[in-house]
Amino acid sequence: METWIPWLTALIPLPPLAAAAAILFLHPCRRPAAALALAGQALSLLGALAVFGGALAAGGTEGGPVRGLLTFTWFTHGDTALPLGVAADPLGASMLLMITFVGLLIFIHSIGYMREDPRFARFFCFLSLFSGAMLGVVAANSLLLLFICWELVGLASYLLIGFWFQKPSAAAAARKAFLTTRVGDLGLFLGLLWIYKETGTLLFYDGGHGLLEQSALTSLAGQTVAGGMALSTAVSLLLFCGAVGKSGQFPLHIWLPDAMEGPTPVSALIHAATMVAAGVYLVARVFPLFAAGAGGDGVTTALTVVAWTGAVTALFGAVVAVAQNDIKRILAYSTVSQLGFMMLALGAGGVAAGIFHLLAHAFFKALLFLGAGSVIHGCGHEQDIRKMGGLRKTMPVTFILYGIGMMALAGFPFLFSGFWSKEAILVEAFAWPVSRIPFLLALAAAVLTAFYMTRQMIYVFLGTWRGKDRPHESPRVMTLPLVPLAAGAVLLGFLATPAWPWFAGFLAGEAVAFSPGALFTGKSLAFMALSILVAATGVAAGWLVYARSPASTAEDPLQTRFPAAHRAVSRRLLVDEFYERTVLRLQSAGENGCARLDGVLRRVTDGAGAVLSRGLGGLAGLLDRSVLNSGFDTVCQFLRAGTAWLSSLHQGRAQNYLRFVGIGMVVLLLFYAWLQS
Repeated sequence: METWIPWLTALIPLPPLAAAAAILFLHPCRRPAAALALAGQALSLLGALAVFGGALAAGGTEGGPVRGLLTFTWFTHGDTALPLGVAADPLGASMLLMITFVGLLIFIHSIGYMREDPRFARFFCFLSLFSGAMLGVVAANSLLLLFICWELVGLASYLLIGFWFQKPSAAAAARKAFLTTRVGDLGLFLGLLWIYKETGTLLFYDGGHGLLEQSALTSLAGQTVAGGMALSTAVSLLLFCGAVGKSGQFPLHIWLPDAMEGPTPVSALIHAATMVAAGVYLVARVFPLFAAGAGGDGVTTALTVVAWTGAVTALFGAVVAVAQNDIKRILAYSTVSQLGFMMLALGAGGVAAGIFHLLAHAFFKALLFLGAGSVIHGCGHEQDIRKMGGLRKTMPVTFILYGIGMMALAGFPFLFSGFWSKEAILVEAFAWPVSRIPFLLALAAAVLTAFYMTRQMIYVFLGTWRGKDRPHESPRVMTLPLVPLAAGAVLLGFLATPAWPWFAGFLAGEAVAFSPGALFTGKSLAFMALSILVAATGVAAGWLVYARSPASTAEDPLQTRFPAAHRAVSRRLLVDEFYERTVLRLQSAGENGCARLDGVLRRVTDGAGAVLSRGLGGLAGLLDRSVLNSGFDTVCQFLRAGTAWLSSLHQGRAQNYLRFVGIGMVVLLLFYAWLQS
């Protein structure tokens, strides 16, 4: 790989960060702020294109993934230097290109969506800060640098989720997101400290001495901790805690749906394409650590935990999405579910399948979120799908583009990237030697995905209008960015078909030939048929349940037929209530206990302090009266007596003065005589 590529990789996060800093000084100026944000993101996109092109060119010249490294010393303490670094490789190059391209389209869409907002410039400042931090996460070749940028991402997401802080719900959602992800980040930080203690480095790759290279991996896998667990497994599970928090995995998923209180472009950028994908990227980046010590089947305890967590999250998110009525919350729980699919693929050993689904999901979910923003804008900021309907006529452009995103997410066959990415994940889950249950959970989640997206399309675009204000199509500045996203949702799938698994070869640094015959093997035909059956089942069930309901009403047939189950699902399967009655009550009890203990200690210390103060005050008074006052009075009396005697000598009588002079002369003569003798 060319030496300039790592240097350029290090520069990619800087334009958005510089734009964010510059916008701080242009806070009241709307157009310059938007122009700076777009320029910074566009410069990063150009850099990402160059890095991707360099990685693509280098991939065919060497065996295995080609990696360019740039390392520099952050600071030195005594004889110990703490280096940081960036890495340019196929995984990072793919992520950089996705983040900058999708981010730029979201920036453009935001100009129209936030046009009337009084804090327009501040919004673009926060967007640029987030983009620069996320690019830093991807470019990092150091776990420490990744963690620094990781926390900046958390800060920026807090600012963006709570952007409309005048709404109590938005402020609460921002706090919830920040605190929940901090729980996971604590595990990530502990894992960082532990692995540094054991390996003496935080660089991923360092000429054979990095923590993801063979010597460190062998050492970590060969050591055990309490319970006989390998040290590599223990550290991996701590790092996975951070991924669970950022990627909204069960049970730390509770922040992500509430984060929809932020502006819709925030949902598209943070909760579809970038931030929530950071956890998946982290697991993929440190995958050698998760897989350290694996046998011939490639199974480790850490990867098993990842796979089961992903499978449960995929089904959980899909089930809850079925009964949601807020258009953005449906997509939020869909994101939770799709992130579970990605984790399942990584846990089963399919890094290429998981990352490809991440990239494909970024395109079609950003398309859906921005499409939802167009719907909300055209419907007078209405978000309840029960108060919509018939928008295919009044918003035809949004309808077509949103439909493409829906079909990609639901896994419509052959033409859409979601079909091929989900099929690859199902293949990996089916081949996982530990259990077939995650595969079955993924199948159920895929069926429900097609079901709830069909439900949403019927409620929003079919039937008749059920709202108050007359809907209208959004301006071009909001709809045009959807076109490249729709194109990506379609075209990206052709890079990961069985006939041409180009993306998997790109990540592995291997040349892959186009082989149409691979589509017609028994395994490929079986899984393609299964994927088609899954999508068809979900769409057909959604059509049968909702297309027959009266077009003039917004009643949910499932709610009528299964009221208790529907109520539980609509309330998120009571997970939030469970936390309130357990974790929050325990926390509240702890706070009350600490308050009572503090009160007791205050009374004890205040009483003891009062007694001590009175004792010291009495002693001080005694010393003042007995020692200081009497001593001072004695000195004063002595001085008065001395001055009275001296005063008596000055009476104005000349004979007395002569007497003293005579006495003095006699004394002097006697002294002189004594000296002579």
